[in-house]
Amino acid sequence: MADEKGIRAFLAIDLPGDVREKIGDVQAGLKGVLEGIRWTRPEGIHLTLKFFGDIDKSTIGSISDIIEKKTKGFGPLSLAMGRMGAFPNPGRARVLWIGVEGETEKLASLQGGMEDDFETLGFARETRSFTPHLTLGRVRSSRRMITGLREAMEKIGYEKPDPFQAEGLTLFKSDLLPGGAVYTKLAYFSFGGQE
Repeated sequence: MADEKGIRAFLAIDLPGDVREKIGDVQAGLKGVLEGIRWTRPEGIHLTLKFFGDIDKSTIGSISDIIEKKTKGFGPLSLAMGRMGAFPNPGRARVLWIGVEGETEKLASLQGGMEDDFETLGFARETRSFTPHLTLGRVRSSRRMITGLREAMEKIGYEKPDPFQAEGLTLFKSDLLPGGAVYTKLAYFSFGGQE
């Protein structure tokens, strides 16, 4: 019997192993000084460009066509983990993140162009401006906030690692399971149009 449910999908830059390892080190340091946070597994952290939500399987082809068109003449990006921060802000933190630095204007231009085209398929535009970041964790309770974030960041002595090359985009399927989300690669789009 065919699966009638939609696919929960998002578009992201998959991170190299050494970047994930550094993220794990940062999280390990913060776990010792911050409480009440549900930490994102390092293997589940991506640089998300578009969250589609639940989509029909038949839409994947149209989404892929847009991504292929936009990435065809696009070269690799030099990116790096940046400063740590929080949404909405460090004083009232609900989401803890590491920013992304480097060729972010070029990345934002790519993301904005795709956002325009995705809108023609019926996907709502993101209302907030694109802020490239890697989510480290979220507060466990809606009534709590992360406190002592600035002090914690100073205490662990966070040093930014070397830049990394982003070579393409990945369309992921996300399955929400009791043990956390599991991500499956649906398609990879190399910058420049080659696999």
